[in-house]
Amino acid sequence: MTGTNIWQELSWRELIADCTDAAALSQRTTPLTLYCGFDPTADSLHVGHLVPLLALRRFQQFGHHPIAVAGGATGCIGDPSGKSTERVLLSKEQIRANVEAVRPQLARLLDFETTLNPARLVDNADWTAHVTYLDFLRDIGKHFTINQMLAKESVRARLQDRESGLSYTEFSYMLLQAYDFYVLCRDYGCELQIGGSDQWGNITAGIDLIRKKLGRTAYGLTLPLITKADGTKFGKTESGSVWLDPAKTSVYRFYQFWINTDDRDVIRYLKYFTFLTAEEIAALEAEHAQNPGARAAHRALARAVTELVHGPTATAEAIRASQVLFGGDLDGISESTFREIMDEVPSLRLDRTRLDGQGLALVDLLVQAGLAPSKSQARKDIEGGGIYLNNVREASVTRMVQHRDLLFGRHLLLRKGKKHYVLVTAE
Repeated sequence: MTGTNIWQELSWRELIADCTDAAALSQRTTPLTLYCGFDPTADSLHVGHLVPLLALRRFQQFGHHPIAVAGGATGCIGDPSGKSTERVLLSKEQIRANVEAVRPQLARLLDFETTLNPARLVDNADWTAHVTYLDFLRDIGKHFTINQMLAKESVRARLQDRESGLSYTEFSYMLLQAYDFYVLCRDYGCELQIGGSDQWGNITAGIDLIRKKLGRTAYGLTLPLITKADGTKFGKTESGSVWLDPAKTSVYRFYQFWINTDDRDVIRYLKYFTFLTAEEIAALEAEHAQNPGARAAHRALARAVTELVHGPTATAEAIRASQVLFGGDLDGISESTFREIMDEVPSLRLDRTRLDGQGLALVDLLVQAGLAPSKSQARKDIEGGGIYLNNVREASVTRMVQHRDLLFGRHLLLRKGKKHYVLVTAE
């Protein structure tokens, strides 16, 4: 895609919120160097970071040079943009640990190996650690007026809140981010900073600093902040944030997050979060309009994003796991994934000694699990072909359940019809 206009790509994907010089960037025919910063406020990035991170990848695919900045310095303060209260300050040790945890997540989505336009991963702590407070005030602070800073939306919004207000620490964040842009422009020829639309004030501050100190022209481009049609916050579930680290959000849960996208959002998210072409997305949109119940667009979205973040092997297991509750084969499912699936269905504890010897009659187990009101109804359900043990249909009313039937040596999965499940755990 080298030589193709990245502006057109971002435009049809509806990924441009604002730009300091749309004409210059839309007509650009030579590669540029750009950056986006990611403050390590946790030991993992979350799905809210994906739009800017994938934007860096899109620029790289079109021949440009992306820089991902891990905010080892800015993360010590916390960006007030879009926040109603001040962040809890992390220790320097925790910031360093978070940076190391986030590095491989950044590296997974950008190409650092290509010889044409390799991505860079840098830490802004490297160029701020040895700058003294007085030097920073003399060399950087003098280029900003208080009036300029107060006019920024991120500052003005917080100042209007009399309860939380804005600390001097957070007020200074804008200067640190501007300094980042200045250093990257000076040392790496970086001309463009991208970020969420709440970053506009911070980005333009850096552009002004570059103009004053280097006499160069730099640009800013913001991406839309993601919203959900139902009004709830994007990237949040009942159990909390959706993280990129599988230890914090399992691959199965990650896949389910995208599968459960609101019908009104799914096409927009295909544009934001995948690299499917305009033609592929248009075909999915037409299919979704014709038969939304088939959820083809949701499956395409979930598969594409999960493969980007976790790879095809883990995605394949997540897909197979998601099919279990629709009668899919249990072969190859790990116990940890199986347990996550089964968290969604009713459960029953069973004394494992009841499986000794000849075992426990299936009709008795169905009654105990609440899937049948009586033994006679359980027999009728079995004879009618509506009872499944471990997703295998059982046809014998005399079927005895024994230790050998246990999945992972401790679980039984009972199903009546298509949707009524009970997880039995032998203890």
